Amino acid sequence: MQLLAIVFRHFRLAFSAILLLNLISAALGVAVIAFINTRLIDHPEPSLWLLPQFLLLILVLMAVTLASQWTLTRLGHHFVYDFRGQLVKRILDTSVLQLDRLGSPKLIASLSSDIRAITLAFVRLPELFQGVILTLAASAYLFYLSPRLLLAAAGWIALTIIAGSWLVARVYRHLEAVRHSEDRLFQDFETLVLGRKELRLNRHRAHRHYTDDYDSNARDYRHHVIRADTFHLSAINWSNIMMLAAIGWVFFLANSLGWANTTVAATFSLTLLYLRTPLLQAVGAFPTLLSAQVAFNKIDSLTLAEHRASFDLDARSNPDWQRIEFDQVRFDYPADDSGRSFSVGPLNLHIERGETLFIIGGNGSGKSTLAMLITGLYQPDAGTIRLDDVVIDDNHRAAYRHCFASVFTDFHLFSRVTGKDDAEADEARIDEWLRRLEIDHKVTLHNHRFDHLKLSQGQKKRLALMLALAEQRSVLLLDEWAADQDPQFRRTFYRDILPQLKRAGITVIAISHDNQYFDQADRLIRMQHGQAEELTGRQRDDAHQDVIREL
Repeated sequence: MQLLAIVFRHFRLAFSAILLLNLISAALGVAVIAFINTRLIDHPEPSLWLLPQFLLLILVLMAVTLASQWTLTRLGHHFVYDFRGQLVKRILDTSVLQLDRLGSPKLIASLSSDIRAITLAFVRLPELFQGVILTLAASAYLFYLSPRLLLAAAGWIALTIIAGSWLVARVYRHLEAVRHSEDRLFQDFETLVLGRKELRLNRHRAHRHYTDDYDSNARDYRHHVIRADTFHLSAINWSNIMMLAAIGWVFFLANSLGWANTTVAATFSLTLLYLRTPLLQAVGAFPTLLSAQVAFNKIDSLTLAEHRASFDLDARSNPDWQRIEFDQVRFDYPADDSGRSFSVGPLNLHIERGETLFIIGGNGSGKSTLAMLITGLYQPDAGTIRLDDVVIDDNHRAAYRHCFASVFTDFHLFSRVTGKDDAEADEARIDEWLRRLEIDHKVTLHNHRFDHLKLSQGQKKRLALMLALAEQRSVLLLDEWAADQDPQFRRTFYRDILPQLKRAGITVIAISHDNQYFDQADRLIRMQHGQAEELTGRQRDDAHQDVIREL
């Protein structure tokens, strides 16, 4: 099982110590049975020293058993902590394109449901270990007492295990279906939360979402989880009843067929009763291990980046760079289910240090894809991107991305403000920009975090712009930033703020539909059907009419 293999690979020494403790615990358990058999049943001695000896043996057994279980549980939680951290780091290192393809519901499901399943498996793992090792140790003792009776009892238990395994296999199959249903339910939950306004306005849409999407997936989840629990409970009850029946089987063979005397039969019965609880716990723990295996399989299917401890914090590009150049750059989106695909490029363009560049074009023309390529968040399928004379390949991409700060249309508003290269942000500079962006009455900075009242979407974008400026990167990319601003502040942005940024030496790349402000750009790049064209002369003068026509 992958869970055990990973733990043994990363915690080999600790895992070996746990195995040793479990072996000692099992040996002590058998010693207790042997003590009862030899000192209390077979050869009773009227001695008061038997009770202290017996109690001492019980206390040692309890201490070793608790130590082994505590050590394994502690190791398990350390592993889950490390595994969760590695999963988060792998997501941080995975390309934006792959994360977009996966979608947030699958990622959130893995970070919550899958990690929880793995954690629960480790909580139950001591029970499985104890049950298996104790059974093997007790079997060795019973073999010493009566090999023939042990084989008969083992055959009975084997029948129990085979039938139980068939039931557990059904549990695994339904747990896989449950996990797939969870992915669909997380998608439904995301729609419920993000589409709350539209669903409130259109009750027909809300009804459709509830009945056709959510309820259908919830029913599917309910069906499979009930089936999984049914097979699980059947496996437990089957094992419980068969272990009790094994005692009758042993006495039948001993008394009716004369395979052993009553004392040996009583010892066998006592041992089977002793093993009954650990075996039932092991059977009960096994489905949680199956759930953990399903979780591992689900995480593997995400095809995330391999884990790297480094965050590339030292990656730096030339601070005095002068030119970004695209040479025959092309990016291809994979075909959808209907076979349709979209490509951007080949692109041949350049960006000069300190200029203000507007990217214009209709919806679906490739503007946002170009922005992702410019910032290094998408890797081109063909062609070359250069920063001065440096080709941006895998060895230089992290340093290249260090040039950029951004506010995309789907931006996330962080509460922590970060200065240049993670240094403390200049509070005087922040206060000045809050005033310029006209949100100083809405936002306060406390312990390098923003406390803010309820902000409109436009005000959130202003705060996101301030956060981007606080990073003091050489290039600022704005994706339709002014779209949510009121007319007065939109004019302030184009007529006052953009010139201030230019005077500060910041290269601004803005995706814009605001044709009345195209005169603020040093250059205009028009995207059309995935192709880029710089507009000059009469074309630039007429650009606002082209934008209106394309929209």
